[in-house]
Amino acid sequence: MSLSGPSDVATLGRGNISSENDDDYQGKDLGSRVSGRNSISSTRVSSSSPRGSCTSSTLSQLSILSLSPAVSNGYLSGMVFEPKKTRKSKRKPWSRKRMVVGLAVLLGFLFLMNSWMLSRIQEAGGARGYIKVKFLKANSSTVFIREELQKLGRWRRPQKTRYARLLAKAAHAMAEGESKPEPKDLWVEPYISASSWTPCANARDWEPSEGKSGYIMVTANGGINQQRVAVCNAVAVARLLNATLVLPKFMYSSVWRDASQFGDIFQEDHFINYLKPDIPIVKELPKELQSLDLEAIGSMVSDVDVVKEAKPSFYLKYILPILHLNRVVHFVGLGTDWHLIRYHLSYRGCQNDTGLGHLDNYLVGPFAQSQKKGQKVRATKTSRYLALHLRFEIDMVAHSLCEFGGGEEEMRELEAYRKVHFPALVELKKTKKFPSPAVLRSEGLCPLTPEETVLMLAALGFNRRTHIYLAGAHIYGGNSRLASLTTLFPNMVTKESLLSSAEIEPFANFSSQLAALDFIVCTAADAFAMTDSGSQFSSLIAGYRIYYGGGKMPTIRPNKRRLADIF
Repeated sequence: MSLSGPSDVATLGRGNISSENDDDYQGKDLGSRVSGRNSISSTRVSSSSPRGSCTSSTLSQLSILSLSPAVSNGYLSGMVFEPKKTRKSKRKPWSRKRMVVGLAVLLGFLFLMNSWMLSRIQEAGGARGYIKVKFLKANSSTVFIREELQKLGRWRRPQKTRYARLLAKAAHAMAEGESKPEPKDLWVEPYISASSWTPCANARDWEPSEGKSGYIMVTANGGINQQRVAVCNAVAVARLLNATLVLPKFMYSSVWRDASQFGDIFQEDHFINYLKPDIPIVKELPKELQSLDLEAIGSMVSDVDVVKEAKPSFYLKYILPILHLNRVVHFVGLGTDWHLIRYHLSYRGCQNDTGLGHLDNYLVGPFAQSQKKGQKVRATKTSRYLALHLRFEIDMVAHSLCEFGGGEEEMRELEAYRKVHFPALVELKKTKKFPSPAVLRSEGLCPLTPEETVLMLAALGFNRRTHIYLAGAHIYGGNSRLASLTTLFPNMVTKESLLSSAEIEPFANFSSQLAALDFIVCTAADAFAMTDSGSQFSSLIAGYRIYYGGGKMPTIRPNKRRLADIF
């Protein structure tokens, strides 16, 4: 069957053939059904006849009909739907492009806002002078890390807050966990076998030395810790050479600026009497030897003359002949390593002078009394405390050759300090290439900063209620550098805050005597944390606690290389 006219095509979709007069009616009737039959297309029209196909004349009629406005409301409107759909698809890519551009602009704006906020945090408060960290808990306090904006002189120059984001997270975590108890293992010795260790140096299985070879003199240099080591070494050398020891003297240090002598820090009579079974000790040389020019006769021995970590054979071969010849040898500094007698002397023979000892109870409370009575079991205390030795004085900072966030001004200041106090290091830098500060830090060769110390303690589990005793003096950067430490741990004290001005005044200008006070508190602490395992002060404290602790006096030694990777 062939299609004879437009009316036939208009009614083809219904399956009936209508007359031409019904064309308008059918258009109106079927027009209301177009929306439900969008699937009709020109392809369907051309193949809708079950018996035949459209002729060429019919196709021409269809093309005319599809463009005719007269039937635009009829069923053939489905045939003109396809061009409209095509026009919509042409506009769709431009719409997507606008959406992509808008999304990119939004992301860029958010990125810029985030960068601006982070820069404000890392500027340590910027123009306002502090960082304000708000916690998420409604009942949590707001922490302010204040930074000084004016120059405060040497050791007090303001520093930029390092690790600002980590400190903010640590502050938030500590505020969230303030009501939670600390981990129990914080106050327990991690090495179980340490509880079975007992002091063995008390057992003397040797005969007393007669001291007939001559006299050993020693002038110890450095701070109190270097001086203490030198005294211990002098005792060991005197024992080895069968010599009499003259009471040690301390050399004035341009770094520590302390004129204290042995008797100002330690008890001379106790020192002499305690070591009687080991060596004879006198307070001064015999008069016939006092007038000798020791340097002229070759009896003056310095650190340069002694091989580092020299063995006993070195002293028997090179020092003993001088002693036999001149009857006296004067050591200016003594840095060798001896063991048994050094431990025996360091923790028993060198007791603090009574001028310091009477402050024990003010500093550490009942523990000092138990020590005086010789009790092995620690007295019960109302609260525990952590002793922290923050080795961040300017001499340590300058000698490390590291950077600590102070920029060009810090570099100039530390270089000027090195020229005055470490001239040999300055000359060595001219001829030898040292690792960069970044490499030194990655290798764990830089002292921990106050900010890094805070992060370490917070990560271990110490909370804001922890009582901390801060040992040390003249922290580089001053109070502004300690802001993060004092803010996150508000229960932090020093010897200056524990003692009254009248009690501490006699020691104010003597750094070695002040260090002796720190020694008293650190040895008595429930836990001791060091920031530099190479510090002689920290090493002496750790050794004392191991020797007398009975496995109940833990010491925290940070692995600075691993911490550098974490930070």
